[in-house]
Amino acid sequence: MAEENFTVVTEFILLGLTDQAELKIVLFVLFLVIYVVTFVGNLGMIFVIHITPRVHTPMYFFLSCLSFIDVCYSSAIAPKMLVNLLVVKGAISFLSCMVQHLCFGVFVTTEGFLLSVMAYDHYVAVVNPLLYIAAMSKRKCVVLATGSWLCGTTTSLIHTVSLGRLSFCGPNVVSHFFCDIPSLLKLSCSDTSMNELLLLTFSGVIAMAIFLIVIISYMFIVVAVLRIRSAAGRWKAFSTCASHLIAVTVFYGTLSFSYIQLSSRYSVEKEKVVAVFYTLMIPMLNPLIYSLRNKEVKDAMKRAVEMRY
Repeated sequence: MAEENFTVVTEFILLGLTDQAELKIVLFVLFLVIYVVTFVGNLGMIFVIHITPRVHTPMYFFLSCLSFIDVCYSSAIAPKMLVNLLVVKGAISFLSCMVQHLCFGVFVTTEGFLLSVMAYDHYVAVVNPLLYIAAMSKRKCVVLATGSWLCGTTTSLIHTVSLGRLSFCGPNVVSHFFCDIPSLLKLSCSDTSMNELLLLTFSGVIAMAIFLIVIISYMFIVVAVLRIRSAAGRWKAFSTCASHLIAVTVFYGTLSFSYIQLSSRYSVEKEKVVAVFYTLMIPMLNPLIYSLRNKEVKDAMKRAVEMRY
């Protein structure tokens, strides 16, 4: 019977954000624009960093890695979401759902690890500016970036394999616009206690550990900045870290609000709105945050435009 139940659900129905046809068209146009801006903005950031020798430093190497992740991150959610806004029934096969969950998990977790690596990079840049290039060698940067990908991939694989072993006997309607693990666990007719434990362990403990790395790094950065005698020097050091600090705050703030809500205050509609922000808006905002607050990036973009015309 358990084996039979496991084969009952072959696809899920994603309810999406709304069932109103007129509103779906408006949302389709809005999210298409967001996705295009995200795609162009992040690829543009990678291109500008690649063609500008002046910014071939560890800091911008990690920034280009972040931009690449953001392209993948949004692409794991946006295309299917846009298609579902144009169809009556937003169906997704069981396999496609697992693949989407895996990809989203890999990219969002890798971004979390990479942001902590970038915090450490900023710490080295501010605390030991004269030894920065030597301390953050090319090999070390590659190892740190690769480690972020490995940690993100391993974590997501554990969640996805554990999720794929569950039985889904029906109903198959997911109250979301993508295959989010809490929504899928509610539909399972198996014991999900192990999945919930894994979710708490990896999404909670690991996220907290990563966040602590960021906090500790910035505590040392603040101490180092306060020791700088000149106001201009302090402002330059602060500007170096401001963009990253904003990106970290936005990323962890929205994810924390989404996954650490009191059950009595939980709202599906509120969760969807927050999910739109961390799945679509954050990948779009990151290149804007770094380009608007970073003089070197703005100068590099101006030179790239001048070369083009």
